[in-house]
Parts: sequence; structure tokens; C-alpha cells
Amino acid sequence: MKVADSAHETLVRLPGEPILRHNFTGRAEGVHAERARIDVTSPYTGTRIGSVPDSDADAIARVVGVSKQAARGWAATPIKERTLPLFRFRELVLEHLDDLGHSAAAECGKTVDEAKAGVLKGVEVVEYALSLQNLALGGSLEVSRGVRCESRREPLGVVCGITPFNFPAMVPMWMFPIAITLGNAFILKPSEKVPLTAGLLAELMIDAGYPDGVFSLAHGGRAAVEALLAHPDVSAYGFVGSSRVAGEVYARGAALGKRVLALGGAKNTMILAADADPELAVSAIVASFTGCAGQRCMAGSLLVAVGDCGALIDKISGAAANVRLGRDMGAIINADALGRLEAAIARGIADGAKLRLDGRKPTPPSGYEGGYWLAPTILDNVPAESSCAKQELFGPVLSVVRVTNIEAALALEHESPYGNATSVFTQNGAVAARVAEHAESGMIGINVGVPVPREPFSFGGSKGSRFGHGDITGAGGVELWTKLKKITTKWAPVPNGSWMG
Repeated sequence: MKVADSAHETLVRLPGEPILRHNFTGRAEGVHAERARIDVTSPYTGTRIGSVPDSDADAIARVVGVSKQAARGWAATPIKERTLPLFRFRELVLEHLDDLGHSAAAECGKTVDEAKAGVLKGVEVVEYALSLQNLALGGSLEVSRGVRCESRREPLGVVCGITPFNFPAMVPMWMFPIAITLGNAFILKPSEKVPLTAGLLAELMIDAGYPDGVFSLAHGGRAAVEALLAHPDVSAYGFVGSSRVAGEVYARGAALGKRVLALGGAKNTMILAADADPELAVSAIVASFTGCAGQRCMAGSLLVAVGDCGALIDKISGAAANVRLGRDMGAIINADALGRLEAAIARGIADGAKLRLDGRKPTPPSGYEGGYWLAPTILDNVPAESSCAKQELFGPVLSVVRVTNIEAALALEHESPYGNATSVFTQNGAVAARVAEHAESGMIGINVGVPVPREPFSFGGSKGSRFGHGDITGAGGVELWTKLKKITTKWAPVPNGSWMG
């Protein structure tokens, strides 16, 4: 296996009650000569916690070469045998759940519990991949007298995953378990902001017993991505990131005849009806916009309040004010992102919004004052045409737009250029059914603030939240990482045959 080396250092702990540990030693074989390295900074402290090599085109070419060599033999291995290392990998991930959780939290800023939950969601995809050995991935049918048609799903060869900072373990695990089990060799290019957890996953893949080159890790930034996209021996790509970059990756790959599924950002709408169950709605809405500090494509950042929802919004504000930094909500990924969020809040106020909850002067956990912190923030009476109502902010900022009826709420949802998720909070089945039928997002929640499908249901949005076709997990993942071969067979002349005979 060829993976980039990494250097891991110790992250400080909270006195008497550690939030984070990060003291792992990378032991994976490196593919890089000594050259420029990328420092990794923890959002919790603003300090360096490690570094990885910055891959150039030559380093990428070496990784692809090893992957190409491994792909042929791996594709010829029966799927029952291809799943054996994945069983071991699953057990290793669960055994090292605490390590993976602390690593992911340290480098991306989320809480340890959130990081562990992300790993466990990735384990669900591993379990789906394990089930593929028992599923018929093709079919056969006698279509005419003496003529039989058969379909087979076959691997593509060398494939690649380009993953974001906000889920260092989960998003990679949405991709490589399915791709590898289907017979491909997989190259993971994690975000240069969060490469250390990917190194831990690579080490677990080594321990699980995968052959050299079946799973590879390539570190780096834009140059590494461009080299992977341009390489003629890489056949397909999964990408998760901002819509702007997703569009660029899709266009670049498609122009070269590559298969690309690029998932982008979102401005997810949560529709709040006046009859919503307060106990159900308030906690779900607060968790949706503050979870992962709002740094996820499924965050509900636009709350469209239908009718008299004043009491519910008061409860939402009160609950959000009690969110504890470092315990209930983590940090912002870096200083630039924090600055953009603070500017967006100021712009929203200038556009006429009412500041219901101001998180711009937070109280960080003791010992973590050097980190990048923003407490939950709520802008109320946001004009529907303002940037805070339309643009993805990617932080713990909730914009509340008030409308008089459900038709107006759906109209706002339709106007969004994004299409990841729409949720509705109501006790009225007819209202819920109307939203489910008419919302344009790819994922719908009814009294669920983060409607991420569970396996085997696939994850994927619509409109500007997805470039390409299909979804990233479940059956969509099977389609993404395979090609469909069709075989028509006839062994002897047949009397009274059709045109096919």
C-alpha cells in the first residue's frame, strides 16, 4: 500500500477534563521524497498539530502507477474474498473509535461525540459494502427463443475520492468501502486541512490486510487534485465540497471523459409551521444549525417560519443560547472562515435583519482561547432577498424569514439554487405531504432537522448541490463505481425465432 507519511503531535487537553487527545504516530509507507509539507492546524487552539507532504504531479503519478498495477489482480479476485479484509477493517475501526474520534475532532474542530458519530455513519456504509457479496449485482433473462441477455457490473479500475474538511472519516468511508469491494483500486485525496485522520484510516486498511495498491492515500492541495483529474489512468471520481469547486471538478473531469459525481454545498430550508410540536421541533432545529458548528452540507441554516411562530422562535433562541462551546459545539475550521462568518452576520444586520442571538463574542473553553470560536447566532426577520437568506454561510448562523403561508415557504425553497435538504416541522399530515411532494431538494425531512438517509438509501441532493448523476452511497455508490456490461448469448438455431433470433 502506498500512502503519504504524516507527523502527529500532541494537542493540549482541558485541565482535568480532556476534550481532545491527539498523540498518534503515523507508520504508513511514504511515497514522497522530502519536499514542501503542509502544516495542519487545530481549530481548537490555532496551533500546529502535524504535517503531511504536499504532493506534486510526480508523486501523484507514482501513486496512480501502484494503484493501476494492483487493480487488475484485485478485480479478478472473487467478491467473497474481496470482502474478507473489510470485515477486519470494520472491527479495527470500532476498536479504534476513540482514537479516530479524537483525531477528527482535533483537526476539523467538531466535538469528539460528533466526530465519533461520523465514524459510525461511515461504518454503516462499510456494512452495506459487506452485503454486496450476497446481492445479485446483475441479471439474466431469456429474451427470445434461444436468446439470453445478461448484465454484469464490473469495476472501473483506478478510482479516486476527493473529500472535504468537515468529515475527515465519514465522507471517505462513504466512498472507498463500496468502491474497493466492487473490485476497484481507490486513491483517497483528503482535504489538506484534515489529512491526519485519513492517515489513521490508511493504517487500519494496512492492518486489515488489503494488498499493496488497492487503497492509496495522496496528500496535497489544488495541484494534487488537478494531477489526479488529468491522469489518464484514473477512471472515476467522487467529490464532496463547496458548489463552486464541485462545479469545477465536474467540468474538468467531464471534459476529459471521466465519470464524476461531485456533491456541493447547500442552503437547506427548514419550514416551521405554527402547529409544530415544540419538544420535537426546537431541539431538532437547534441541533441542525449548530451541529458540527454549522459546517456541514446538511445544516439547516434557513428557517422559514409560517404564520405565528413567535413563541417557538423564542424557545429556539433560548435553547441555542445554552449551547456550550467545546462540549455541545466545536470550533470554526480556521481564521479565514471565522472572519467570513462575522462579516456575513454584520451584512445581515445591515440588510435589515434583527439580531436575536449574537455569537460573535463567545467564551471559549479554558485553555482553548487561541482557537476559532463563534457561538450560535440567530438573525430574525431576515429579508428574503438578502444574502443571509440565500447564500451558504457554513457556520452556526440561523437566518429566520417569516411568511404567511406554506405556499410562500415552498416558493422560497424553489428559488434556492441549492437542493440538498428541506425539512418541515408540523403536526399536520397534509402540510407534511405537501412539502414532501413539492420541495425540490433531494433529501426531505418531516420533523427531522438533518434528513441524512440511512443505508441502503443513498445520499445525494439536486440542483446546485450535485454535479453529475446518481448518489454517493447505497445503490448509488454501486452505480458510481462500476460499469454495466451486457451480454447476449445464442447457442443454436431456433425454429420460429423472432427478429432477435
